[in-house]
Amino acid sequence: MAGPPVTRDDVLAARETIGDRVHRTPTFSSATLARTVGVERAYLKAELFQRTGSFKPRGVLNKLSWLSPEERSRGVITWSAGNHAQAVAYASALEGLDCVVVMSGHANPSKVAATRGYGAEVDLEAGDHSASYDRLLELIEETGRVFIHPFDDPLVVAGQGTVGLELAEDVPNVDTIVVPVGGGGLISGIASAADSSRVIGVEPESSTALSSGLAAGHSVTVESKTIADGLGPPFAGELCIEICRQRVERIVLVSEQEIAEAMRFLYARAKLACEPSGAAATAALLAGKIDLDPGETVAAVVSGGNADPKIAAAILVGDL
Repeated sequence: MAGPPVTRDDVLAARETIGDRVHRTPTFSSATLARTVGVERAYLKAELFQRTGSFKPRGVLNKLSWLSPEERSRGVITWSAGNHAQAVAYASALEGLDCVVVMSGHANPSKVAATRGYGAEVDLEAGDHSASYDRLLELIEETGRVFIHPFDDPLVVAGQGTVGLELAEDVPNVDTIVVPVGGGGLISGIASAADSSRVIGVEPESSTALSSGLAAGHSVTVESKTIADGLGPPFAGELCIEICRQRVERIVLVSEQEIAEAMRFLYARAKLACEPSGAAATAALLAGKIDLDPGETVAAVVSGGNADPKIAAAILVGDL
């Protein structure tokens, strides 16, 4: 049997490559979460405090560091609902690279504004996130720019895995790590970095790119409509499907209401102003969708904090 496509050594190398250009984000204990879900200890890995407000710069910086001079001269391009967009824009500015980001006309306005604020050109011609991928392919053909994939790239996956390294160092005996899932880059990286912890992914019920891909044995296109816009890609990566098939115990699904309830919980009890995507892992725990032993230590990744203010306000007052 072939070895894993991304190894723990790859993740360790990525940490050296990234260096101090990202924050080592805090891992908070939560007695309230532990008591609520019936375990001995519970922790929250607060990636919403990362540069640009999500875990995404880790993978992007690792990828950009490996571009050749010829590739750098062509400039970069990416496609994103928002968090990866900001990360590529931010990292490109650090690296002195020209950057174009393809987003849909319905993308989170705050994420669009932040992406432009980091210096990227933003293309909003596509009507929805799925169509924006087709627009991306057109622009790659026209411009020759280097595509920085949001999730289906071993260097990006290895960079995201540094979240898992930090978590394991902060909580050495963590039994279960629960991770929000979109295209699969974050959970693939964490699973590649994890030694003995079981890793469980969480998707919205209305956005099942990774679980559908795992069921089919290959990437498939799905329809996504969720308040967790960061977890709504039209497909998961083939690389991520392969890693998760080997290393992830299972994927569980949460409803929109469960995501909203978890976001309110994190805001009120943990003082974490996350976005809906960042609340998905906590949602699965609060909803009792993960089997846990009373003596377990569990950690949930709070993956981002770039919420649309209007959506966040509606969730926090209970209108969503």
